[in-house]
This record gives sequence, structure tokens and C-alpha cells, in this order.
Amino acid sequence: MKKIFTAVLIFILLGLGIVAYIYYPRLNLITGFAAKNQCSCVFEANRDPGTVASQDNGFDPVDLAEYEIDYEKRSASATVFGLKKRTAQFNPGLGCTLLPEGSDKNDLPEASPERVQTPVAAPYPYGHESPQDTVFAEVDTAQLEIALENAFLEEHKTRAVVVLYKDHLIAERYAPGFSEETKLLGWSMTKSITSAVLGVLEKQGEIDLEQDHLFPEWEEDERAQITINDLLHMNSGLAWEEDYTKISDVTNMLFLAEDMSEVQLYKPLVGEPGSIWNYSSGISNLLSGFIRDQFNSYQEYLDFWYKELIDKIGMHSMTLETDLAGNYVGSSYSWATARDWAKFGLLYLSEGNWNGEQIINKDWIDYTVKPVEGSNGEYGAHFWLNAGGLYPDVPRDLFSANGFQGQHVFIIPSKDLVVVRLGLVEHPDFNINTFLREVIKAVDSFSE
Repeated sequence: MKKIFTAVLIFILLGLGIVAYIYYPRLNLITGFAAKNQCSCVFEANRDPGTVASQDNGFDPVDLAEYEIDYEKRSASATVFGLKKRTAQFNPGLGCTLLPEGSDKNDLPEASPERVQTPVAAPYPYGHESPQDTVFAEVDTAQLEIALENAFLEEHKTRAVVVLYKDHLIAERYAPGFSEETKLLGWSMTKSITSAVLGVLEKQGEIDLEQDHLFPEWEEDERAQITINDLLHMNSGLAWEEDYTKISDVTNMLFLAEDMSEVQLYKPLVGEPGSIWNYSSGISNLLSGFIRDQFNSYQEYLDFWYKELIDKIGMHSMTLETDLAGNYVGSSYSWATARDWAKFGLLYLSEGNWNGEQIINKDWIDYTVKPVEGSNGEYGAHFWLNAGGLYPDVPRDLFSANGFQGQHVFIIPSKDLVVVRLGLVEHPDFNINTFLREVIKAVDSFSE
């Protein structure tokens, strides 16, 4: 019996040793991701922590995390086997911020955005009243129902779908536990929000796409020649590794850095600006820092995103989260309801015009959807494109805001469509081509 016990103990210790060898270098990232997502889902989206742990954080290796929720302090902590405790703290108006080791909530920014959220007495999407019960003769409602049914098959893990056609809501569905009031994380769809804010600044004459000499830190070398256009197109020539499976530039930035806008700032050139397309979340946070530099005060920076864009188009549910330095995490952290995400798509479908007011220049929208050389027709100015035919059964004029785990705001001008899909599974496991083909078939019923 003693020999058996000893053998079992050795086996357990060996197993723990293997796990430690594999995961210990990444524990900071695992517990950082787990704590941040748990905090935001619970305190920003008002969701049940158990469901968040099993669903949102229920994938390898994040599913190793164990949690502590402090409702009084409004914080969430995570550990793995009791190791590498990381804590995220909720800060009203700014969402949850992951605290670096050794920090506490006293380090959080004290300011918060001042928002004007006056309800508009009009039907959704332009107002805050119930959508009009509109019937379009050309819309095949039975086919639309098929598209929704397929989107919500259990294996697809879809949480929300909203379809706007000719400025009207024609379809909407939510998974159990979610509703039109549920805020959902956009992940990299936030990059498109950042692009839109720059579009507003461009319309107001505050910036120019070919503007260079963007940061004092670049004045002494060739980085001074990098333009806003280069940054928006992700072809700055700066070094960057976007790999979420290991310790890399992007994981270090999101889960270790106090000031995310600085991580890309100090990277060297590895190619000529404008010549190499390299997707970088660091670029988006660098642009957030650039936007901050355009204002005389931190409060103006916080307010501008909402005053001139988000609240102006009635996305009142949206929250942009900040890093410890107070920068909006322009690469990844924005929360909004599916209906409000659809409003963002409608702004772009309407060529920057919101119900009669030009928020962003039409020329900026045209620029946004022009493919970047080297992206195979798949990328524009912080938006994804179908110009290269990635989705063969979908019009080539489709462009979209995309995020991790299958967050999408699809804009299809030729079909007068905005389609929002939010979930936990991305293409090809959730087949975007099939989903959009079925939706388009529903509004193309007369062409059959």
C-alpha cells in the first residue's frame, strides 16, 4: 500500500511539475486575462461570475484560473494553483483596469468622461423609442428566420444578432441570459472606434492623414517620417509581434503594461514606413495616445470620444475602458449592446452621416474601405474588407469591424445592410460566409 501511495504521489507531483513548466512563464498573462475579463463582465456588463468563468473564460489555459470577487470594492482577482494573483478594479465611467503587480486602486485615474445622454424621441435606430414594426415586401422573413436559427446553433455560441435593413431593424435575437440591454465586449472592434474618432478629428480640421513627426520620441530617427495614414493602415514599419498564444508584444501590452500607448512607441523600425503590412494592436493604442496629445487637458480627451462620436449617435450603452495611465485601450476594450454596435455600423453605411448631421467626412469613409497593399484586399483603415473575396458569396463591398471570438459589425452598402453578430466562436468555426449569404438571401428574395 505504501508503495502505491508513493507512486501516486510521485505521479501527482510529476504532473504538477509538467503543468508548472508549461504554464508558469505565462501565469501572469493567464491570471491577468482572467481577472480583467471577470471584472468587466461582472461590474460593467452585470453578469453572473460563475457563467463568466465557465463561458467567457472557459478555454485553455484561462480555464485554469480561480476567482475572488469583491463586490464592496468592485474588483475581481484570479490565481492559478494559488499563484500569480492578478486583480482588476472597476472604475465608474472607465470600466475595469487590470492592475500591475504592486499597484492598487489608488493608482487609477480619478477623472471620468462627462457624458450627455439625452434620449431622442424617435424609433430605433435613430432614437431611443421602440423600433418601427416595418414590413418590406422584398424581405423573405422565413429565410431570415433560417439564418437566425443557424446562427444560434449550440456549437456556434452566438450571443446576439441584429440586422438593420434600409435604416430599420428587421431581425434581432439573443442567446439565453442575454438581451437588448446586455453590454458585450467588442475586443478589436474597438480599433474601428479609434479610427472613427480620428475621422472626426480630420473633419474638424485638427489632423491630416499625411501628417508626420507625430511623437517627440521619434524626432531623432526615421520614425519621424511615419504618418497617421501609415498607422491606420498598419504598415508603419515598426516591429511588433501579435501572438496571443505566448508571451509576445501584444500580450505583454494588454496584461503587463501600465501605459499601453507607449509599448509600440518605443519599438524600432524593421521596414520602410508604408511598405509592410503588419497587424498590430500596439498601433491602435499608440493612436489613442496620439489622440490624447491633441488636447490641452485629460478631461477633454476623455470627453471627446463620447461627445463628438459615441453619444452623438446614441450609443449610450458604450463604455471605453482605460489602462492604468488613463488612456482608452483603443485596440481592445469597448462595451456596448448589440443594438448600439449596429448604430456604429449604420453611421458608416450612411457614409458618415447620422440622421442629417455629417459626423465624419464621406471622403474618410471612402479612404477607410480602400485596401492596404500587402493585406490581400482584407484590410483598410482599421476596418476589415472583403475586397479580396475572402467571403466568396458576399458582395466585395462588405467591410467590417471585427473582434476576437467572432465579434462583428458588418456593413454591406450594396445591400443596404448592417449585420451585427456577437459570440464566442469565430470564423471558420462560425462560418461568416454561410451566415451572411443566408441573411443576404432574405433581402434578395425578388432576385431569385
